[in-house]
Parts: sequence; C-alpha cells; structure tokens
Amino acid sequence: MDYFERKLDDKRRLTIPAELRAEFASGVVITRGFQDYLHLYPKAVWDEEVEPQLKGSILDEKVADLNVQFRMGRVEAIIDGKQGRLTFEQHHLDYANVAKDVVAVRAGRYWRVQAKA
Repeated sequence: MDYFERKLDDKRRLTIPAELRAEFASGVVITRGFQDYLHLYPKAVWDEEVEPQLKGSILDEKVADLNVQFRMGRVEAIIDGKQGRLTFEQHHLDYANVAKDVVAVRAGRYWRVQAKA
C-alpha cells in the first residue's frame, strides 16, 4: 500500500490502515515537509537515515537549513495499539493546511501527509 485517504476525527487523530501499522511499530516521527505537507517517518527510519544526514558540518548552511526544517515542530509519537490512530498536534495541521480530509502517499521510506484537494 502506497496511498490512502482518511478523515481526521474530532481529536485530530488519523487512523493508520491495519496493513501499515507494523511499519510504525518503532514509533513515528512527525515533521514539517518541504512545502505545506507533513512527513511521517517510522522512528527506525528517522534514526537510521534522517538523523545521520542532519549531522553535517556545523558551518554548513545547507545542513543548518535542513536541521531547522526538520526539527521545527518535530514530534515523536506512537500509534495507539487498539485503534491504530496517530494524533497530530494542531500546529502540524495548521502548517499543512489540513482541516479534516487527508491524503497520505509513500515517498520512499517515509510518508507525505497533506490536505485532500
């Protein structure tokens, strides 16, 4: 599965499809995307692939910009085991202009979540 659409509930929760929940067993890292969307990383992918890329030279402006982009508003979360839901913070939804309907698309080893057009 590389794509799904859902409605957030009144508590800002997104239900992750059952066939994807194991992918997020290590936890979830939510960050701002490059534009008005969010990135969802399985915690293991964040630790193994993203975090090392953010540890470049302290004087490298490109690395600094990436750190600001991915760490501003960064949240670690878990998917509730009973219903498979992930709760977004309001600042994430505001950044991505999400009201209720979302689209999630796999982008390699992470997911892009955005408002449904």
